[in-house]
Amino acid sequence: MTEITSEAQLRELLGEPLPRVAEKARPGLHDYDKQWLASSPLCLVATSHADGSCDVSPKGDPPGFTRVLDDTTIAIPERPGNRRLDGFRNILTNPHVGLIYLIPGRADTLRINGRARLVRDAPFFDQMRVKGHRPLLALVVAIDQVFYHCAKAFLRSNLWQPASWDPQAAPSRAQIAQRLERPNDALEDLERYYGPAYAEGLYRIS
Repeated sequence: MTEITSEAQLRELLGEPLPRVAEKARPGLHDYDKQWLASSPLCLVATSHADGSCDVSPKGDPPGFTRVLDDTTIAIPERPGNRRLDGFRNILTNPHVGLIYLIPGRADTLRINGRARLVRDAPFFDQMRVKGHRPLLALVVAIDQVFYHCAKAFLRSNLWQPASWDPQAAPSRAQIAQRLERPNDALEDLERYYGPAYAEGLYRIS
């Protein structure tokens, strides 16, 4: 392998961005950004610990789940999950986060970089209820940068093209769990657990 060890080498290989690309980051939300957030059902949250270890966690809810508190502050609700808390533990030592918001069928994405804090309750929690459930906590992000990312990765991958989809290409979630996580559980029990009934507990603390 021929390794790249400096920014100069990286620039020599990949070049410089066009001025409009290098300067497109903004410090706050435009009305278009707010419309995007109101339409997005999924966000990827990237964090890193003070020791440098990293995590990316998906956050999803009905479109508009991210609440705009003002032009430079947003809040992301937390629902019941696996309790690993990887990203949240990172934020306790390093508040910097990177967010990517997706809209199904759109190849471009909205990116937000900022500094996060964990809030266990606030008046706006009542506006973040889904199926009667308030968030367990919220990730409140003070925005440093907002910009749109180009569509090339999504176009190259054909992500939104149903003809390219093959859900059976990899082992099922039940098979993965049985082999790697829960070897003492019967596969048929795991198939029932991850079957249609799994969606019934999305907002229930178990």
